[in-house]
Amino acid sequence: MTDKEQPKRSRRSSGAITLRDVAMLAGVAPITASRAINTPNQVSPDVLRKVQEAVQRTGYVPNRMAGGLASSRSRLIAAVVPSTVVSVFMETIESLNGTLFDAGYQLMLGQSGYSAEREELLLEAIIGRRPDGIFITGILQPGKARTRLMASGIPVVETWDLTPTPIDMLIGFSHSEIGREVAQFLMHKNYKKFAIVRAEDERADRRTTAFKETVAQQNLPSVFVTNVGASRSLKSGREAMARILAEAPDTQAIFCSSDLLALGVMTEARARGLTVPDDIAVMGFGDVPFVADMVPALTTVRINGGQIGTLAARFLMDRAEDRAVEPGIVDVGFSIIERDSTRP
Repeated sequence: MTDKEQPKRSRRSSGAITLRDVAMLAGVAPITASRAINTPNQVSPDVLRKVQEAVQRTGYVPNRMAGGLASSRSRLIAAVVPSTVVSVFMETIESLNGTLFDAGYQLMLGQSGYSAEREELLLEAIIGRRPDGIFITGILQPGKARTRLMASGIPVVETWDLTPTPIDMLIGFSHSEIGREVAQFLMHKNYKKFAIVRAEDERADRRTTAFKETVAQQNLPSVFVTNVGASRSLKSGREAMARILAEAPDTQAIFCSSDLLALGVMTEARARGLTVPDDIAVMGFGDVPFVADMVPALTTVRINGGQIGTLAARFLMDRAEDRAVEPGIVDVGFSIIERDSTRP
């Protein structure tokens, strides 16, 4: 079942794939389909195969809370975020939770650790509990998890990114535009030789690509990129800085994919006897609370995470209570906060 074949949902219950749909596709009775899913040893191998194929085709996920709720609403919202440890997402989580709590909803939080596989497992478990809505950090790529979400009929809001084809609702900003504007900001300060310290995720990749393309358009030297993989720690920032000094020692400015990596870069620079920004400029991403009080204070990209969380909570509650959400896509933008770490 393709995205285009999915019915447009304006109410929470419309468009959900049911056990009856699975049974019809498999050519068995609903009670037989239920047995195949819940007690597979009670059906024949042929019936089990047909039901499993129907489940795979439709994206059906059993409702583990069926019969356990007194009403059609759970007043539970589930959220999947990459991380909460010194995280750029904390402001969003706090505002999401606060807005939901004030309205009588509860937040269930899962951490994917930036792993697509773990995110998929979390979403499958969440769908089976039938929350009133699901909050996702980033854009869910085509695959089993996306198919199951669309089949569930549960309101979904994707965040921290933009796409013309969201699953349902979307609140975010352009990572490519961030890469372009950061490059222009640093070039305007007459920096000409750049490095990027980035973690391994698709959003950081788009920022990096746009940054490199913008620099290349000005016929400046190629940007030196060091990828720290899944690690987003002060230690990995220090290690990245050591590599830059060894392999691209003429670097004048460094753009980091997180403020924590930027702190590691600045720590290693200081340990090597370098001064920021006199010897090298450093810029982060996220504007987490501690960076304004660093010495020097860190220039960074500010995302209004609180606005994202508040809007997402309102969108999901409106949909759960059968109210229309317009517009369904919101670009909250971003801003560059200039501080001492990039002032020549």
